[in-house]
Amino acid sequence: MNYGYFDEANREYVITKPNTPAPWANYLGSPEYGAIISNNAGGYSFVKSGANGRISRYIFNQEDKPGRYIYLRDDVSGDYWSASWQPVGKDLSVYQNECRHGTAYTKISADYSNIHSEALYYVPLNKTHEVWKLSVTNTDNKERKISTFGFIEFTNEDYYENDQVNLQYTLFITKTYFKENKILQTINENTGKNAEGTNYRERFFGSVGQPIVSYNGDKASFIGRYHSYGNPVAVINGCCDNTLNYNSNACGALHSILTLAPGETKELVYILGKKNDKDSAEILKGYEDFSIIENELVELKTYWHGKLEQFQVQTPDDNFNHMVNTWNAYQCFITFIWSRAASFMYAGLRNGYGYRDTVQDIQGIIHLDPELAGEKIRFMLSAQVDNGGGLPLVKFNHNAGHEDTPDDASYAQATGHPAYRADDALWLFPTVLKYISETGNKTFIDEVIPYANKDEGTVYDHLKRAINFSMERLGAHNMPAGLHADWNDCLRLGKKGESSFVALQLYYAMTVIRAFAKEKDDDVYLAYLDKVQTELGETIQKYCWEEDRFIRGFKEDGQVIGSKKDPEANMWLNPQSWSVISGLATKDQAEKALESVHRELNTAYGCRLMAPSYVDHAFDGALAILFNKSTKENGGIFSQPQGWIILAESLMGHGDCAYQYFKESSPSSQNDNADVRVLEPYVHGQFTESVDSPFEGRSHVHWLTGTASTVMVGCVEGILGIRPNFDGLLLSPSIPSNWKEVKITKMFRNKKLNITIQNFDGAEGGYRECYLNGTILSSNYIPAESLSVENEVLLVM
Repeated sequence: MNYGYFDEANREYVITKPNTPAPWANYLGSPEYGAIISNNAGGYSFVKSGANGRISRYIFNQEDKPGRYIYLRDDVSGDYWSASWQPVGKDLSVYQNECRHGTAYTKISADYSNIHSEALYYVPLNKTHEVWKLSVTNTDNKERKISTFGFIEFTNEDYYENDQVNLQYTLFITKTYFKENKILQTINENTGKNAEGTNYRERFFGSVGQPIVSYNGDKASFIGRYHSYGNPVAVINGCCDNTLNYNSNACGALHSILTLAPGETKELVYILGKKNDKDSAEILKGYEDFSIIENELVELKTYWHGKLEQFQVQTPDDNFNHMVNTWNAYQCFITFIWSRAASFMYAGLRNGYGYRDTVQDIQGIIHLDPELAGEKIRFMLSAQVDNGGGLPLVKFNHNAGHEDTPDDASYAQATGHPAYRADDALWLFPTVLKYISETGNKTFIDEVIPYANKDEGTVYDHLKRAINFSMERLGAHNMPAGLHADWNDCLRLGKKGESSFVALQLYYAMTVIRAFAKEKDDDVYLAYLDKVQTELGETIQKYCWEEDRFIRGFKEDGQVIGSKKDPEANMWLNPQSWSVISGLATKDQAEKALESVHRELNTAYGCRLMAPSYVDHAFDGALAILFNKSTKENGGIFSQPQGWIILAESLMGHGDCAYQYFKESSPSSQNDNADVRVLEPYVHGQFTESVDSPFEGRSHVHWLTGTASTVMVGCVEGILGIRPNFDGLLLSPSIPSNWKEVKITKMFRNKKLNITIQNFDGAEGGYRECYLNGTILSSNYIPAESLSVENEVLLVM
């Protein structure tokens, strides 16, 4: 069954059945003010940090409650419902509902009892409050009297964990007030006089557009004893009792009454934010003229659609187009912004950026907003320790040059990360390379950036130290040591164990830095790279290749992990894809390794991370055995590596197989299979249960996953073959043989490219002719210096 459809023209996903298998969410706001909302208005809001800046409550791992609720009541009959299907949950045979998730806004419309309502939710661009606009229309042939109740459940403390757990404190520190047209909440009011900059804190929930006839600032009084969000006594009674909070749980509830003639529409607006009395009054006054809302919505769409327009594609597959043009791209931005901080799975307590996560996330937006990507690259370089390793967790308030490191007990105590990971800084190489290739900004390599703990160096120096970090930490086979973990946190090979995946990453990193060394005429370093990369390549070939696959690595005691002789976990995905991406595998090895992946790891929903699952033969350090079979790292379809296998197949010219992997793992391909997938059909999740599970195909952990970035790279650089380098762009598509024509528009160094790929002979890769502005080129490489302001490119496969 499907529960909605893609509206490509408006860049929206339209949910037509509100009883979705899980909450299907959207993100509103920015790092300064974040808001997550489901198709049933569940969700929560926070300022800067989901851990330390929480404004509203959300109860995780349950029924998507509470949220941004608007209740409607017929004051004649006493019947009531909500503007979103939940929390009241009227019978869907008589209650009609549609939710439109767009780029940083959500619109929920409902029809019930001859009343039509529309609730628009958004956070204005570069603002730190949120807006709920409600429109109510009488579609009856008689006058109707409708009460509206806007409701938000405040946290009693900014710090989410305190609010949930430390009740002997947090229940007794907050008060609410009713002031003109808002509920004002104060926290620790006795500690200072607030004019901003003092100790106590304030939040508000206000309304403009209609008179407020009653209110509540106390949750228990609004909901009622032994009632719930679905049947609040205030709504049942048709009036709040004006009780405010003192030593209990706070809320904001505002009641208005609309008298509507047949066909008449009336509107009101609710505003929520973390502002003091004076500032909130000014914000509310600014919304007395509702035209500001349309202007702000246009501004939001212009901002986001403008970013997405930097790269657009037309292929024969609408699902591919939906993802690349809008939803995968938008998810890349959301993941770029929020890392793994706050979703319906991440409760917000991860108060910082994972190093490897964020450096990889950057890659997904480089082709869409290279300068925004560049700013974050600088930030992450400043979180690299002077020894070349990355800080495993980079605090949101990161202070470059003054941070403790995993070598300091204080860092582990503050972050919970006691040691370096083997792969963190190695992700810098593809990310920096992509940024310079996209922008042509070769001077970036000489830009001076501080290290996390002390000193500073050029970007080139940062990269050299990342190489050195790995080279100074080698195991018995002279491959990079596993340290705390490599990319797979559930694979602990031991501090001196060795990871073939990281060895392949290091080999690739040496290829990348070689290009920079050539640009700088650094002959001494080039000679060093010639020596160590050759040795590393020979080592990987000698110790890691096993007939038709690369092994996963070695434990400290020399035990081979991922041998085909092992009864469990004898085939691993990432060494195979990265043997191709790194350029290490010979053509014969690459073909054999990829065929082994397809034979042993591929399923209807994508490639398993490894197989068979651990049950009886896990080694010490194989933490994946903690999970059920075919779940997460224990033989599940981990989603992030799907992008790498798409890219690897594309690099080999296997267009049909690359596209097959895209289709199998793409959310959009599962739109008509939503009851199996469960997660949103417009965004990637962290993993999908595989063949050992009775729920094969069910996906988990939505939105904040590195999958967004890796699949975007796999599609853009791999399948579509858009591969910039320092001086231009290589056009090398690897598309399914039944795609006869593909059109791409791309902005590249402030020049527009209109690219047409013709494939009338049914090729999967390769090219016959390439034209730039009507002139045939000698190859499929387009020099940047040859580009005009607008360009027509034709590649014939």
